[in-house]
Amino acid sequence: MAPKKKEEPKPAPVPKPPEPPQRPKTPDFDPASVTLEFTPEQIEDFKDAFQLFDRTPANEMKITYGQCGDLIRALGQNPTNSEIMYVLGNPKPEDMQTKMLDFDQFLPLHQHICKAKDRGTFEDFVEGLRVFDKEGNGTVMGAELRHVLATLGEKMREDEVEQLMQNQEDANGCINYEAFVKYIMAS
Repeated sequence: MAPKKKEEPKPAPVPKPPEPPQRPKTPDFDPASVTLEFTPEQIEDFKDAFQLFDRTPANEMKITYGQCGDLIRALGQNPTNSEIMYVLGNPKPEDMQTKMLDFDQFLPLHQHICKAKDRGTFEDFVEGLRVFDKEGNGTVMGAELRHVLATLGEKMREDEVEQLMQNQEDANGCINYEAFVKYIMAS
């Protein structure tokens, strides 16, 4: 009888690495679920503004998706580009200038933006900029603020940053951030 070969132990199965946590999916925006709370006078004002943005040949009361954010901002709101894209259903970039929106489709989008929370208060913005106040004297370095505006969050183009920062720095290249926030919130 031949000696039995020793069975080599099987290697333990390699555990699968845990999957990275998934960001909760934001539900799609449903304009039909929005209850309009505008007064008839407000709706007339919105209609007047809408007509100013209407570029259709026969004044069909339609605007492009790309104009929606500009119109909402002209009506006194300040949504981010991502908020506008969300209410529009996250269209492709090429759809922004081709897809159209009529006034009745626009109103629920505008209502949603008007009701949106987390706008940020003066204190919120000052607190956020205070993080960059290394000396605790109420100022931040202009160069550092430029860098933050161009690289973090909803990134701004260099020309937008320069326009925003125009005449804000002192002789040392510092910006009083409380005055800066007042300036931005008044714009």
